[in-house]
Amino acid sequence: MRKLIVLVALALAIPAAAIADTTPAQQSAAQAACRAQRTSITDAAFKLLYGTNAGKSNAFGVCVSKSVKSAQANAAAALKTCKTEQAADRAAFAKKYGTGKNGTNALGRCVSATSSAADQANQSATIAAAKSCKTERGAGVAAFTAKYGTNADKSNAFGKCVSSKVKTTPTP
Repeated sequence: MRKLIVLVALALAIPAAAIADTTPAQQSAAQAACRAQRTSITDAAFKLLYGTNAGKSNAFGVCVSKSVKSAQANAAAALKTCKTEQAADRAAFAKKYGTGKNGTNALGRCVSATSSAADQANQSATIAAAKSCKTERGAGVAAFTAKYGTNADKSNAFGKCVSSKVKTTPTP
């Protein structure tokens, strides 16, 4: 019985820890990105892309979650890239990115600029891929679902099409 209680407590703690790592700014940016995607590709295509339940009503939440994870991965990759650039020539790095005394804010500005660029690239690529898949699906739903669908009822076809056309890996 104690083992069960410990396992349940651990299972509940893991999602809470994951949520705690998300800042309000990240959450807000992810929501804005998802709203922009939904507007760009239409609500129906957005639900096909992100919805995982029967009515696809969870699409916005799934989008926000994926967007936050992508932004966090982009920030981690940007930090690594910026530290490498900084180590190569500290003075040039401080001059290029810093605005404070002695360029003390250079690393933060580099990470911010680099991760923002990666986030924008991911957003643009996802929208372009979704529009392409929407057009392809419009030409014939049966052929589209047969080509891209991988689960039993082929309901994941739109998402698989988009992911095949764009890989949203962190790109600093």
